[in-house]
Amino acid sequence: MKAAETRVDRFLASSETAFAIPVYQRNYDWTRVQCQQLFNDILAIGADESQSGHFIGSIVYVHDDVYTASGLRELTIIDGQQRLTTLTLIFIALYRHAMATGKDQQAQRIFKTYLINEFADDTEKLKLKPTDNNKVALAQIMDPKEAVKATGFSRLIENFRFFQARITDANFDVVLRGVSKLIFVDIALDRQKDNPQRIFESLNSTGLELSQADLIRNYILMGLPRKEQEQVFRKFWEPIEANARNREVNESRVSDFIRDFLTLKQKDIPNKGAVYAKFKERYPVPNSADLMDALEELREFSHVYARLLNPDLESDPEIRRELGYIRTLEVNVAFPFLMPVYRDFTAGIISRDVFAAVLRLVQSYVWRRFILSLPTNALNKIFMSLYDRVDPAEYLVSIERSLMQRGGSQRFPRDAEVIAMLREKDIYSTKSRTRTYFFDRVENHNNRELVDVTVPGITVEHIFPQNPEPAWRSALAADEYGLLSEKYLNTIGNLTLSGNNGRLGNKLFVDKRDMNEDGGEQGYRFSRLWLNRDLQVLDGWGVKQVEARADRIAKRFLEVWPAPSIEVVAETNGDEINIFDAEEPRFKRLEYAVFLGARLNVTQVAKLYVEVLEQLLVLQPDAFQGTKLGERIQLTSEPDTLRQAVRVAEGYFVEGNIDSTNKFERMKLALSELGMEEELFIKFA
Repeated sequence: MKAAETRVDRFLASSETAFAIPVYQRNYDWTRVQCQQLFNDILAIGADESQSGHFIGSIVYVHDDVYTASGLRELTIIDGQQRLTTLTLIFIALYRHAMATGKDQQAQRIFKTYLINEFADDTEKLKLKPTDNNKVALAQIMDPKEAVKATGFSRLIENFRFFQARITDANFDVVLRGVSKLIFVDIALDRQKDNPQRIFESLNSTGLELSQADLIRNYILMGLPRKEQEQVFRKFWEPIEANARNREVNESRVSDFIRDFLTLKQKDIPNKGAVYAKFKERYPVPNSADLMDALEELREFSHVYARLLNPDLESDPEIRRELGYIRTLEVNVAFPFLMPVYRDFTAGIISRDVFAAVLRLVQSYVWRRFILSLPTNALNKIFMSLYDRVDPAEYLVSIERSLMQRGGSQRFPRDAEVIAMLREKDIYSTKSRTRTYFFDRVENHNNRELVDVTVPGITVEHIFPQNPEPAWRSALAADEYGLLSEKYLNTIGNLTLSGNNGRLGNKLFVDKRDMNEDGGEQGYRFSRLWLNRDLQVLDGWGVKQVEARADRIAKRFLEVWPAPSIEVVAETNGDEINIFDAEEPRFKRLEYAVFLGARLNVTQVAKLYVEVLEQLLVLQPDAFQGTKLGERIQLTSEPDTLRQAVRVAEGYFVEGNIDSTNKFERMKLALSELGMEEELFIKFA
């Protein structure tokens, strides 16, 4: 490896040299924020005569003895392509401005020095050789009259336009001078002596942070010869990148996809920032047969992953609709389970009806748990291993049985507890997408003609208004008015859908029911929605009507999100029970506990309390020290401030003079704050 301080303009001015961006590099994705920062730096350094240089990071490349057909020395850029590409855009903007303003001599100097190899073949003239998806855009920027027009959004073109709009006659020379002062570390690698991948990982780049997918792609491709890089990229990685993309927001989900794949394979959920490390751990030998097999499987799974992310890609209308509901619910946590199930459907192993039933089952399970506010982090481990419990001979039933057998905080909520909670749950204050999902499913259940509840104008309407007009107080007894305002306001019994929410406003119920201003039929009486049918025949609105309506909707809820009708015995883990589901521990002894998968032979709650806090402090000390959580469990470095100081870490103590119930509550508080509700089980003696 050779490293040297180099000026940017001298590097780009290298004669008979091409700068090739290899296929394993991520796409050019600097945003306006990074461009603005760089341009501001260039203007500042260009205007400051006292400064001779400005450091912008490093550019790492390897030669590999590759020469083009024109005999150009081709440097493969390992790191720094974002900066190198952006600087090229600035030089193009300078060139185009010089051409447009009659500075022909300066224009030709910029063009022939920094942008092209003058004597190369026409197809190889450009010094920068971007990846295929950026080649057309770069050619268009260089010569807008001759080049083929790029289709779709191009970050390259957008950023060029940004620089083009900011370079003027007034600052042209300042920009040129500023660029000439930019300095970077020029790092040339020798593949025979250096490990490009290891060097790449250790670089402290000043550009955009690499995603886990970027690191994995580089790990797979960087060590391969150029020809094999192209082959592996085209065969595997290119379709994976194309499929694992959320088209609704035009964002890559490759990192999430590989995380879900590893979760499925290893039955262990990698942290989002450790996906690359776990991938390398599972496939430690680049270019191995195991890695190629994994890429084959990843490519196969990516086709179904594309439809999980983008339901519109699914051709079957019923499956497409259910996938849309899954997306609206944002049940991405179920993807490690749904991926192989979807694959079974596409392979013909299960029928369309079975697959649709599985999708509805997942919705019922997740949505019922939402109504009960059960911890969502439990879903990770549930779906991680659920596919392993599938019995091909009774595919759907085996999944239903597995979910219905779960107990405690992992349980499939039963009808009675769901209805009891549903009557009083604040549905209105939930996320907009979640609220829309609820009303969409309830309204369109068994409807022959589906109602699009997402169209502009249809909104959630409070039957008893949030800000009722004074006449409501006269129409209702004081206690009933109070109940409607405080207890029932945002519950299902008092909510409906309307396309005339603004017109109905805060009026009395009868006025809302019958409103027909200018023949507009705004009132409930004229609505064709199922949700408004009962309102059409009522003469008033009070607690009795709210409760009756809640019962009506609850009945429909059980039809839309049914629990499987199979009798099972809930799993108990040998009487081990999650601490969140345990009885009050007063006057009880423990037989043992299981924390983070390890058995703790403790028989007293006091000892369990200390053991759990000790381990949590080791795992996540920052969550306790100087935080609200630390205050609430009375963590302190001053034992004299406690009645009975109990040491839980070097120099840290908690209050020991509290009863068993309080110790349980403080352990649960800490576990909840750290998202570890499923990590502590106890068994009473």
